[in-house]
Amino acid sequence: MRIVGGSARGRNLQAPKGDRVTRPTADRVRETLFNVLGQALDPIEVLDLYAGTGALSLEALSRGAARATMVERDREALRFIGLNVKALGFTEQVRVMATPVERALRTLRAEGRRFPLVFADPPYAEARLTDTLTQLADGLLAEDALVVFEHARSEEAPLQLARFVREDQRAFGDTRISLYRFA
Repeated sequence: MRIVGGSARGRNLQAPKGDRVTRPTADRVRETLFNVLGQALDPIEVLDLYAGTGALSLEALSRGAARATMVERDREALRFIGLNVKALGFTEQVRVMATPVERALRTLRAEGRRFPLVFADPPYAEARLTDTLTQLADGLLAEDALVVFEHARSEEAPLQLARFVREDQRAFGDTRISLYRFA
């Protein structure tokens, strides 16, 4: 697994062996996703829920995002996030919240944070798409924000949900990426 574009292109990322702890987003999926998002990101702050190894937000930082807030509760995954952030030299640009997503979202909401780009990649067995979008809509998104949701291909992704409109969807094996615009 490696960074596929930007200033850290070609640099390797570390991940736990097997998929017990994380299911890192494959290079090919990240490459396609960032082709859809655009190669260079404005200097924005991204939110990475269920961050795993941090690959999605680290890819965003490599492509010009200014900051990333990563949320992860698993200790082993947190160890790999720390290793990857340090190895890529993004320590000053990353905030890691070692807590469940629901608690992190309450904290970020209380801080008055609003994010223009959110990555969400929960464990497929949890089927969290509707719950996560609903929680994000409650004061955490900038106007016209984009939410990139990675989920099981079998999980239905509605065309519309509250103030969200699905703009794009791509499938890769058993993985599906759904992009939602917050209007």
